[in-house]
Amino acid sequence: MRRLVVLVTALLAALALTPSPPAAAAPGTPVIFVHGYTGSASNWTTAIALFRAGGYSSSELFAYEYNSYGNNITNAEGLATYVSRVRAQTGASQVDIVNHSMGGLVSLWYVKQLGGAPYVRHLASLAGANHGTTYAGACLIYVTCQQMYPGSSFITTLSTGDETPGSTAYATWYSPCDGVIIPYTSTVLSGATNNYVLCQTHIGYLTDTVTLTAVRTFLAS
Repeated sequence: MRRLVVLVTALLAALALTPSPPAAAAPGTPVIFVHGYTGSASNWTTAIALFRAGGYSSSELFAYEYNSYGNNITNAEGLATYVSRVRAQTGASQVDIVNHSMGGLVSLWYVKQLGGAPYVRHLASLAGANHGTTYAGACLIYVTCQQMYPGSSFITTLSTGDETPGSTAYATWYSPCDGVIIPYTSTVLSGATNNYVLCQTHIGYLTDTVTLTAVRTFLAS
């Protein structure tokens, strides 16, 4: 019995001396989610829940909304204003941007044409219409769809020169099962970490916890 007491005492002492693993540091860079054509802030419900589970606070997560039927230059100018507001509110010098579909065009125009790169630490594009999509041919009555069509002056401007400017880290996720971004490789950006997804639908990305977790990991890099 005495030997058992000695062994237990020694074990407890050893455990007391063993350092506990460090607590995971809470993310410090605010994240701005940018929806796609006809989307809204509600598109990011799953993503926000997953990011909060990963250590983000509600005060670090934001969703920018814009007019899907207006003009993506105006939408990008609105994003610039929104980024400035988030930085002022949080005290952060930079933000991370996660976009979906046409949100890729809004985000890239802000970063590349409006000088936003210094204020964006990471940019993650989920099925971004980064080089346009022929699917936009179904809604050409709207300026945003005209801009989203391959070969438009908007797309040509974005595709000219460095597609991933500045010190911003860029990543994309694209899939042959997309069905809306046509061709699906339109999402790929030169200079980005381009992640091929075996099979995911265009809207499926918004609730795909595997991909959203990968995005969260990318933002932590």
